[in-house]
Amino acid sequence: MNLVIVESPAKAKTIEKYLGSDFRVLATFGHVRDLPSKKLGVDVAKNFQPEYSVLPKAKKIVDGIKSALKSSKILYLATDLDREGEAISWHLLQALKIKENTLEVKRIVFNEITKSALEKAVSNPRSLDIHLVDAQQARRILDRLVGYKLSPFLWKKVKTGLSAGRVQSVAVRLIVEKEREILGFVPEEFWVLGAILSKNQQKEIFSAFLSEVDGKSIKKMDIKSEDEARDILKGLENSNYKVHSVENRESIRKPAFPFTTSTLQMEASRKMGYSPKKTMTLAQKLYEAGHISYMRTDSTNISEEALGNIRKVISQEFGENYLPKNVIKYKTKSAHAQEAHEAIRPSHFEKKVVSDDRGEQKLYELIWKRTVASQMNNAIFNVITAKISAEAVGKGYLFTANGESIKFDGFIRVYTEGKDEGEEKSTERLPNLTEGETLDFHNLIKDQKFTEAPKRYSEAMLVKKLESLGIGRPSTYAPTLETIKDRGYVSLTEKRFFPSEIGMIVNDLLVKHFENIVDYKFTARMEQEFDEIAEGKLNWQESISEFYLPFEKNLLKKEKEVEKGDIVKIEKLDEVCPNCGQGLVIRLGRFGKFIACSDYPKCKYSRPLETVADENLKAIGKTGELEKISGELNCEKCGGKMVLKEGRFGRFLACENYPTCKNTRAVVVETNIKCPECGEGEVVERRTKKGKKFWGCSRYPECKYASWNAPKLEEENKE
Repeated sequence: MNLVIVESPAKAKTIEKYLGSDFRVLATFGHVRDLPSKKLGVDVAKNFQPEYSVLPKAKKIVDGIKSALKSSKILYLATDLDREGEAISWHLLQALKIKENTLEVKRIVFNEITKSALEKAVSNPRSLDIHLVDAQQARRILDRLVGYKLSPFLWKKVKTGLSAGRVQSVAVRLIVEKEREILGFVPEEFWVLGAILSKNQQKEIFSAFLSEVDGKSIKKMDIKSEDEARDILKGLENSNYKVHSVENRESIRKPAFPFTTSTLQMEASRKMGYSPKKTMTLAQKLYEAGHISYMRTDSTNISEEALGNIRKVISQEFGENYLPKNVIKYKTKSAHAQEAHEAIRPSHFEKKVVSDDRGEQKLYELIWKRTVASQMNNAIFNVITAKISAEAVGKGYLFTANGESIKFDGFIRVYTEGKDEGEEKSTERLPNLTEGETLDFHNLIKDQKFTEAPKRYSEAMLVKKLESLGIGRPSTYAPTLETIKDRGYVSLTEKRFFPSEIGMIVNDLLVKHFENIVDYKFTARMEQEFDEIAEGKLNWQESISEFYLPFEKNLLKKEKEVEKGDIVKIEKLDEVCPNCGQGLVIRLGRFGKFIACSDYPKCKYSRPLETVADENLKAIGKTGELEKISGELNCEKCGGKMVLKEGRFGRFLACENYPTCKNTRAVVVETNIKCPECGEGEVVERRTKKGKKFWGCSRYPECKYASWNAPKLEEENKE
């Protein structure tokens, strides 16, 4: 009997199906060893020696594997092919304490879970790559040092419960800087002038926009006021419109490259509204079931065998016109694409339906279409640019109309890449225009416009930005975004990131006093060093030492220099404490801002801070109905006004007559989805007492439906 070790039971089940009766497959359920949870676990004085121990949850698993080894000839370590997978195998060997020459140990890797891939892997085993293990250790230990050393500093100087990290703090900085860019933005007015025209009294009209007056080009921002616009339009009265020139040209559009981890997250967000976390969860399930190749990759390569299968699909389903003469090779953008992975692609291209789960199936279809389209011929468009003259008294006006039509659809017959907001370009279809012909005039266009502020980051846009800066790696984006939301540094409202006040305070503190931690170039350079460690070009202890020693020195210095009052300003209120008569102030506590007595700790009076309602916030009535908070809501007990407040467990409504009247009402985020259990209430977003988000029925406690996940939330909203 041969023993095969993988990470997950789902993966084990699929692999066992292909390997046959001579193999037994067991799962580690992730890592079996890690750094301790309640102490640093890194001996800085001994060259950053880590203190690993078997995780409590893994002790039975390790014992089970030890027992299975007694009847095994060969131990195959078949964990994932990236650094994390290599480290899991290495940690397992350390935990098993296998004596030398007592058991044959082989490392096997595969990019997809198929019979042919597994047979090839078993026939071509290798040894554990300690360089990959070292790269994983370097990241883990460095992140532990930063988090464990810097977080207590934040607790002392700002408030307890905060954390800092190399990648998460940079992500927060991007969101904060974008917000300040928006807040500082001053819109500029400009006017767009045009004409609505048609040909030979046809019903189909088209637009042409002013581009030249008396030989002078009119650019986007040139017409700055309504008076200027009115003067130009006055000169156009009673004009005749003729086609001055027509330019026809072909435009070629190439297909997008196959999915990497980041582009899959971006596209699933754009097209289906999936969060990176949800996308990766679904992709993991598809991979473990054998439907797609490994889903953590920054490579755009596709194997020769898969390329042959793609070309076969294109030829059979779409015809030879859509099939290029040669396969299309894509150059991977990342200089250190990890371990020569493949792009994310289907394992079996003949399969179009692979799962009963709606989310899994939709993601699979997206991957299938993108992969097939990446090997199809270019799309060809006819692009028309028409210059139209307006014959007016005393001046010459020139308008421009642009149109586009498909000459050959090519790859877009299967798939077109989504666009982020602001990237969309709309073109209209123009009639066949001939130089010199007269056009029918319908009316003039006079639109007042303003320059738009920068867009806040969506999840897809933030992943794209982090990747462009070289920050993080495929496996880090989804957990990073979840972390900054869970920590309360940012919120995701209408699919856009907004920084919280505490997020801005922490960011400013790190930027001012720990520049390297949130410096874009420095963080990207650390990623490059991890890559060099993985390639055996750099010693991991030397890399950490170069960063840590000056970091520790600066930390000790800042602990003495930085005062809490310099960071968190105490705001004085024009109100006295009802208990002792001293002045009231606004303080920042563990759960956000609150009103307290200035004579604390002698006087411990405090109350929640009133806040402002968001559009998506609703108050829950006694029978579970949801009410808007924008208007005045009266207390059903005493008739007083219900006020929105911020407490340690989030926002809530409280009677203004507190403490005489202690009536409160729950406040939730509405989703517009009916409760799947009772069908009467609505699914709403709530928070536990520890601040963790979950979804439940608005009719609680009559209906006790609750879920940590909202699997249909994004899909229903999208539709």
